[in-house]
This record gives sequence, structure tokens and C-alpha cells, in this order.
Amino acid sequence: MNLRVSPPAPVAPVDAEVLSRMVRTDQLVMVRRSVLAAIPINIALSLAVMLVALNSGRAMGGMLWLMLSLGVNAARIFICRMPFAPSPGVAPERGVAVSADARPVEWHLRLAALCAAVSGGVWALIPLLCAGYTSPQTLFYLTVVCGICAGAATYGIAYAAVPISFVIPALLSVMGCLVYAGGFDRLSLAAMVLLYLGALARGSLQSQKAFRAGSRLKNEATAMASQLREAHRELQASAQELTRRASYDALTGLLNREGFMQATASFIAARPGRAHCLLLLDLDGFKAVNDAFGHKAGDRVLRDVADWLQRELWSLNAILSRWGGDEFAVLYCPRGDAETPAAVAEALIAAIPFATAHYGGHLGVSIGIAVSDGSGAVDMAETLDLADEALYEAKRAGRNRYQIVDEALNLRLATRRDVERDLLHAIETRAIGVWYQPIVTSEGGQIHSLEALLRWNHPRHGRVAPERVVFAAASTGVAEQLLRHILNEVCLAMHQLEAEGSALARVPIAMNVSPREMGQLAVDEIVLGMLAAHEIAPSRLHIEITEEVALDSHATRARLAALSAAGVTIVVDDFGVGYSSLASLRSEYVGQVKIDRSFVSGLSASPGNTVLVNSIVQLGHSLNIQVVAEGVETHDELDALRALGCTLAQGYHFARPAPLPEIAAWALQRQSLP
Repeated sequence: MNLRVSPPAPVAPVDAEVLSRMVRTDQLVMVRRSVLAAIPINIALSLAVMLVALNSGRAMGGMLWLMLSLGVNAARIFICRMPFAPSPGVAPERGVAVSADARPVEWHLRLAALCAAVSGGVWALIPLLCAGYTSPQTLFYLTVVCGICAGAATYGIAYAAVPISFVIPALLSVMGCLVYAGGFDRLSLAAMVLLYLGALARGSLQSQKAFRAGSRLKNEATAMASQLREAHRELQASAQELTRRASYDALTGLLNREGFMQATASFIAARPGRAHCLLLLDLDGFKAVNDAFGHKAGDRVLRDVADWLQRELWSLNAILSRWGGDEFAVLYCPRGDAETPAAVAEALIAAIPFATAHYGGHLGVSIGIAVSDGSGAVDMAETLDLADEALYEAKRAGRNRYQIVDEALNLRLATRRDVERDLLHAIETRAIGVWYQPIVTSEGGQIHSLEALLRWNHPRHGRVAPERVVFAAASTGVAEQLLRHILNEVCLAMHQLEAEGSALARVPIAMNVSPREMGQLAVDEIVLGMLAAHEIAPSRLHIEITEEVALDSHATRARLAALSAAGVTIVVDDFGVGYSSLASLRSEYVGQVKIDRSFVSGLSASPGNTVLVNSIVQLGHSLNIQVVAEGVETHDELDALRALGCTLAQGYHFARPAPLPEIAAWALQRQSLP
């Protein structure tokens, strides 16, 4: 899923065509305003003309002319109030009558020019009231006509076609009458009227040009301001979306880890002194859904589970989160018996199959629960660690169940923390030591090799299991230091045995390498480099791995092949308990296998184990691979192994793991026996 948020679009220049439509709209609006402002003056002058005509004995002509003038003005007022259709991409200012079904702007502009021409034509009839500008009232009429033409040009600054259409018929009639009357004075006056007409037309055109330029600048500024506002809104929306995505899981819509931690801090602060319950849920069988149906189906399952959790827990006022992968986290404050952690967990475990039944199989859920009693501050990081430990315990106990943190889990977590904290110091001070357990021949009991076993006696928690130490090293990033430390201890032990002339001086020593170390570290370079530094032959070292490591990635197989080619013996430990036992023996670098103790225990009384052990022994012989039986504790088990042809054995029946001096003393004593 794409999580990128698109940036807001940059402010771009306004499209020229859109800008032109904006200007034309401004012209129409301005024309209408100027016409509506000029008509009262037009009417007033028309009344004055009618009164002069009445006084000069032309009452009928004056009345008819006035009625015609008023009719034209009324029509112009009506037309100025007609709605027009806004142009695409243009939003007229408020108070302007628009309609999608009306005529477009250009049609109304042309109509305005036509109406102006009709009005000008009315004023062109003035000569009928003054005998072609030859009566005594000629000066009045000339002044009125020229004045109203000047007013038309003044008011018509937005659209030159309107004032020009008005003044042309009015002034041409004046000029024509003067030319017709003849005489130098009238001809000169006619020439002045013609110049006046040209000046008014030129002024109208310049005014229109200035108006369009101003309108263009205004609309550009308005459009860019609108774009800036839109860009600002988009930027705010993007910032809000980024904030949301930083706190919410894109797939399920639930809070993610960061969002959950922030929400829980506010949740806990708002409810001081109350008990808080944290549940960590992990889906059982989810990997099978991904493998069988694909990741799209897996994503759908996760979304359905998120919806199911919201439905199931809506009454708890809980904070829900997709913690990662197929894990979910829930925090709530219990109220009453129906909301106890156990009751909620049992209800969820019972309901989960119905949430995913349509996939043809039922998923389960394991739940780890940590509860604070409200007596002190809640450390969410510590609470999460406790819940995670409880979840691990629930899965280890069989899955599809819940586990509430108890004293034992608290102790386990405290131990893990102390181990992780003190591990590096223990490596540096050699507090982590190595004990050894011999591997002997089953017939003569001669010492074949030793196995190096990690031992750490923690100052607070006592002996720490080797697998816990390895896990802590991987968790804290000191796996390489631990591997180098153990390997160095083994090399020092080899030198010590040689210096003492011990019976174990030339005996190979095997050391375990965990799957994570083999997968993540350049084990071949580390091992061969340190052997060379200590001047120890690679044949003196055995590397024990689990059988799944033997079939791991290409890089892992390459490391094992490099070690084997250099002379290091590769041993497959715990053979038979994995899923790929036979396949692991096909690797050309495997030189030894160790039969897991679970097949050796009670071997003499178990026909089934006898068949399995015999098969492994015979397979080893046929592939020229040494076979070691682990966990031999009784003489009967040893006799059974001898009968099956297993030549090497290891276990308490021979010797328990011990420090190097004790093992050396044991070997010396055993050598002295007849």
C-alpha cells in the first residue's frame, strides 16, 4: 500500500482563456452598473428637452420623443437586470444575477451595445425638435447632446462598444444637420463635432483598455490568492494526513505503535489511581493463511480482525492498536466482573473463529495480559514487556489461550533484563566460561572429542541456561562478541591441553553455533581467522549446528561449505527432531550427526526408537558420516547402541559437563585404567 502523501500543487499562472473570460465578465458587470447609474441622468435631460420643446411650441413632438426615450431607458434597465450564464471557470462576485440556463456573457455585451445604439438613435432625433439645429433653441440642444455623449463616454469606461454605439448616431445627426444647413460657421462647427466624436471614441477605447488591464491584474491576483488559499488548505490537509498516518496503521485503520504509546499516555493520565489492563494478542495460524491464500487474503484477515476487535470491545472504551504483523494491543480500565482480564480474554478466544470462518479455516488467538493495580505510576514500556512475556508463555503452553502475568513471569522478565544488561560485561571479564563434555567410543570408551558448553553463573540469578545467553546476545547486538569469546576460550583450552601434555592434547573440540549466528554473522571468516591467529589446525575444531541451519539460505550454506573445505568438521546436532533430517545429510559438508537424546532415552525398551536409531546409523555409514548418540545415561542404552553399530556416544553415563581441569583429570584417570 502506498503511504506517500501527495504534496500540494504549486501556484501556477492563471490560464489565459479563463482570465479572458473573467475580464469579459467584469466588463459586463461594469457596463450594467454604469448604464443603471447613467439612466437617471438620461431621463433628467430627456425631461429638460421635452420642456424646451414645449416652450418652443413643439409640444407634440417633445412628448413623443420623451415617450420614446423613456421606453428605451426602461428596456435598458430591464436588460441590465437579466441574469447571464457564467463562463466556465469564472465565479462572478456576489449580488450579480446569473443562471446556468441564461444567455452567455458575450451575448449580453452585444445586446448592451445594441441598446446603446438604439438610445443614441433616440438622441439622434433631436433635430426634429429644433428644425435641424436652426431654431433659436439650437445652442441648448447642442449642449445637451454633446453633454450626454460625453457622459456616455465617461460612464462607459469598461466596454467601448456601448458609449461608441451611443454617441455615433447622436453626433452624426448633429454633424449632418450642420453640414446640410451650410455656411462657414456651421461647417466649422460640424468639423468640431466630428473631432469631438473621434475624441470620445478614442477615449472610450483607451478607457476600455485600461479597464481590461486593471481587471486582468485584479483577476490574476484574485485567482492566485484563491490558489494560495487552496494550496494552504491542501498543505494543512497533507499535514493532518501525515500526522494521522504517523499514528495509524494504513491497513487496519487502528493505531500503530507510536500512536498507541501516545494515546495510552493520555488515557492513563486521565484516569489516575485506576487499574489498567493491557492485552497483547497474536493470531494463531495466520502464517498458514498467508501461505495458502496469499498476502492479499492475509491483509483482508487483518482488516477483519481489526473490525472484529472494535465490535467486541466497543463497550470497554478501550484503546486498540495493530502492534505489528499479526499482533494487536488493547488497553482498558476494567469495570465489574464482566470486564475482568480473564473474562475479556476468554470471550475473545471464543469469538475469534467466527471472525475469520469464511476463509475455510479457524484462526485462534493467544493473549498475554499485564495488569496494573493503580497504586502507582504505570510504566507502559515495562507493562508491554510483561504482557509480551505472558504472550510468549501462552503460545509456549499450546496457543489459543491466555496468560496473565504472575510472579514467575515477573521473575523471568527481571532475569532476562539483568542478563541482557550484564552480558557484555560478563564477556569482557570472562565471567562467561566454557565447560566440556567428552564424546567417547562405544566399544573401548576411548575419548574421541570434547563438546564445549557455555556456562554463566550470574551474580544475582545463578546459572543462566546457554540458550538464554545466546538469545540475549542476539537481542542486545553482542552475538559476534559472544561467538568470538567462546571460540577464543576453546582455542586457549587447546593450547592449555597441549602445554600440559594432557591425554586430551590432540582431541578435537566441538562448539555450538546458533541458527541466528550462522545466518547473520560471517562465521566462516571469524572461525578461520581466529584459528589462524592461534595457529590451530582447522581439523581440531568441530562446529555443531541444528539441522534446519544445514538447509538454510544460500549464504549460510556457503559459510558451512567454506568451513568444511578448510578442514572444520560440520556436525548436525539434535538430528531427527526437525522436518528435514534426511535432506540435511545430502549436504557435502556434513561430517557428523548427533542423534537426539529423545531417541536414545530408554532405547533398550523401545522398539520404535530402536528402528529409528538403526536407520540413522545405517544411513550414516552409507554416507560415510560419523554418528554420535547423545544423552546416554545407562549401561543398557550403551549396549543397545553397540548392538546397532553406533560407534560414538555422549552422556552422563561417561561424564557430566565440567571445567577443563576436571575433564583433564577425568581423562587422565580413565587413561590409567587397565
